[in-house]
Formats: sequence, structure tokens, C-alpha cells
Amino acid sequence: KITDVDLNSKTVKTESGDEYTYDKLVFATGSKVVIPSFIPGYNLDNVFYIKKSYNYIKQLHIDLKSKQNIVVIGGGFIGAEVAEQLALNIGKKVTLIESENYCFSKAFSKELSKIATEALGNTNVQVKTSVRVKELKGKNNKVDTVILENNEEISCDAVIMAIGYKPNTELAKDCGLQLNRIGAIVKDNYERTKEKGVCAVGDCSQTIGFLTGRSDHVMLASTATAEARVLGHNIFGVKMRKAFMGTLAVFSTEIDGLAMAAAGINDSSAKETNIDYLSAKFTDFDTHPGKFSHSKQLSVKLFASAQDGSILGGEVWGGKSAGEIINTISLAIQKGVTVFEMVSFQIGSHPLLTSAPTKTHLIKAAEGIIAQMK
Repeated sequence: KITDVDLNSKTVKTESGDEYTYDKLVFATGSKVVIPSFIPGYNLDNVFYIKKSYNYIKQLHIDLKSKQNIVVIGGGFIGAEVAEQLALNIGKKVTLIESENYCFSKAFSKELSKIATEALGNTNVQVKTSVRVKELKGKNNKVDTVILENNEEISCDAVIMAIGYKPNTELAKDCGLQLNRIGAIVKDNYERTKEKGVCAVGDCSQTIGFLTGRSDHVMLASTATAEARVLGHNIFGVKMRKAFMGTLAVFSTEIDGLAMAAAGINDSSAKETNIDYLSAKFTDFDTHPGKFSHSKQLSVKLFASAQDGSILGGEVWGGKSAGEIINTISLAIQKGVTVFEMVSFQIGSHPLLTSAPTKTHLIKAAEGIIAQMK
């Protein structure tokens, strides 16, 4: 474990006292859970977190086996997915608390967030939205009650906090690297900090939105690996003709057998950033004809610029192909593909593998947007 970095002498020291010199130094220290010290009782026993530690999660798995009433606080990807998995044991009562109107609201549109929340509610999870946690109480220093701001009390013998993560940058701060307002390491499009020879990738470093040019700090493994590939090519000299040109958050999950994915803007984020957009949705089976036993309903919703038709975002939900279709949408956004180009998209088609060639979801959604354009 590195405990000290000296930028002047270009040395790092370890916990055991060893010292190393460097020519290039990469900070990839990731993120850590947000500890909600603002909630009274947050430090009671049997209040757990989803930490990025194999040993911690292994012990958590053991500890939760004996717990019957579990409350999960936070309805993002981590909280919802953990709640769903815990609820597979029908002997457990699992309650999820989310302060927004719907789960996944920071990643999905209102429409898809509502669908996702309903899917979670169809499992053994009791979902409570639009309410905040006021306090945790317990006896003998062990949590036994969650009190909501509406004064509702929920009995429990374990609580899992899943309200987010923050950059793990104490070491970077101590050695003098510049951090932004949320504590992430400031860097350029080649992953270089303002300190010569020092770079940063992943959750510990800032991200700038591909579409907005604004700081957004997306924490995804897919983003981190894309940054790492750019850095790997460039660390000893600029070799890639194109730098990392900004973060395009691509999300995906599956709840109760329903695959859901999103990339780029949606209705909510477009309004927040004053982007003039059009959208259209197409729903049909993911293979053809739909009478096949493995066929599933699949919906694709595209968001495009109202001015030139360039694709700015998309959402997909239904069958498992949603996970790869959203990657195609992500590429379209990054390459500036328009809905006019999408309708001439040449495709491969097979009854067992794809939708009908006359009902390709991406093409039909693009046609829906063109029909609205003036």
C-alpha cells in the first residue's frame, strides 16, 4: 500500500517502508463509499455498505445469511441490484428506500425509471420512493429500526447503505495534485494531470461529458477501461491520433429478467442542459416471428437533435440484446451519426438472432424522429 508520494523527488513510499522512484506515475485509486454521517445512527452495528473489498463483501455475505428483515437505502444500480438478489431468498423481507420518485432516476428517463421501479416491485422487494431516511435506531448498539421523514418506522435487523461513491483521492490531495469541486483529480484528455509525469484514470479522476462539455464525474468500469486504453497508448508519448474526447455514460442492468440500458441524453437530462431534441420509440419482438418461445418484446427509444438529426441518446429495454444494442447507440452518438444515416443502416438478419428486417428497432425509431422533423 502506498502511503506517501513526493512529486518533487519523484518517489513513492509504501506502508512497509519501501521507497520507489518513478518516471511516470498513474493514480488509479478508484472510489469509496459515501458514509452518511448526516443520518443519526449511521454507525450502529449491522449497518453495512457495498465496499470495493473482496474480504468485506465475503464477510457481508456471511453476516446477512442470518438476517431476515433487511433495509436497503438507495435505489441506484448498486442498491436495486443488491436488493433484488437478497430478495431471491423468499424467507427474507427486503425493503428499498429511494428519495427520488423512481429508482435509477440519475441514469434513466422518467419513462424507463418508472418501468425499472415497477420491475423491482414485482420481485420480493418492497419499494418505497419519494421519501428520505430520517434516523436509524437500535438497542444494544444494533440497528433495529429505520425511521423515515414521514415518521413511518420499519423494523429491521440489518441496513445496507447504497447512496453513492466518491473519489478516493486523499493520497492525491496530500501530495499536492489539483482536485476539482467534488474531489476528483483534474486532468486533460490524455489523462495527464498538471504535474508533469503524473496521470490519473478511473473513478478517482474527473470526467467531462462528451455531449455537454461539463464536469459530470461518471463512475463506471467501462469508462475507466476506455481511459486506461488511451493512457496506455500515450503514456510515453502521444501515439493515438485522438484523445479521450469526453465521457458518454453507458448504463445497463437487469431486474426481474428485464434488461435495461441507456446512453447519452434522455428527456430529463436534455431539459436540464437546454438541448433541443426529438425522440421516438419502437417496440416489437427481438427475434422473428414473435411466436418463438425465446422471443421477447424489445423497446428502443432514440433521442436526436431537433436541428440536424444527430443521435444524442438512447434507451433500450426488454430482452438481453438490449446490452449490445445500447453499445451500437453509443458508437452512433460518438461518431455523430444522424437519423437520416441510421435509416440506411445495412443490417444482418436471422429469425433466431434478430428482429425482422422490416422491423429493425434502431431504424424504426430513427424513422419516427424523421417524421417529426420540420
